[in-house]
Amino acid sequence: MAKRERALAPPYGGVFVARTTVMDAEDVRRATWRMGHEVIERNPDPTGLVLVGLQTGGVWIAQRLARIVGEVTGHDVVVGTLDVAFYRDDIGLRPVLPEATTDIPVDLTGHTVILVDDVLFTGRTIRAALNALGDYGRAKAVQLAVMVDRGHRELPIRPDYVGKNLPTRRDEMVDATEDGVVIGDVTAP
Repeated sequence: MAKRERALAPPYGGVFVARTTVMDAEDVRRATWRMGHEVIERNPDPTGLVLVGLQTGGVWIAQRLARIVGEVTGHDVVVGTLDVAFYRDDIGLRPVLPEATTDIPVDLTGHTVILVDDVLFTGRTIRAALNALGDYGRAKAVQLAVMVDRGHRELPIRPDYVGKNLPTRRDEMVDATEDGVVIGDVTAP
């Protein structure tokens, strides 16, 4: 879970305590390499692609995927960032700290957008991202890439590209970074 989300998870300001390492840095590298190739297979013309990393956890993954697609195809891929804090449906249920910036450098109209996030859980962040994308143009198509799909969906959202399917308990937390994927708990500070 991204730094900002970890700070907001009940109990607010709790401390993430790692319990099990599920993927190490090399596993994450291999997963992003595979996902990058899957993106190319599904989108053979990368000139129409825009990768949008969700703040804060999806940004590094979007940048890495863009680098992989660019290296393999020889074409640069546009990368943007999106903060969905004010588009969430739980805005009154937890504190909102819009610290991260949204930077989408192109009009999305006519492009294939790949939303990228670190962990897919209930699907509510992705729903908020889909709402936010409309402010930046009408994309030709929207696809979803996540490093970890942990299940427990509350909305009918399914990723197109997954680094790892990781069944979890609802009360567990998943932290996905470039250094690896860890399952743990958030405890009171």
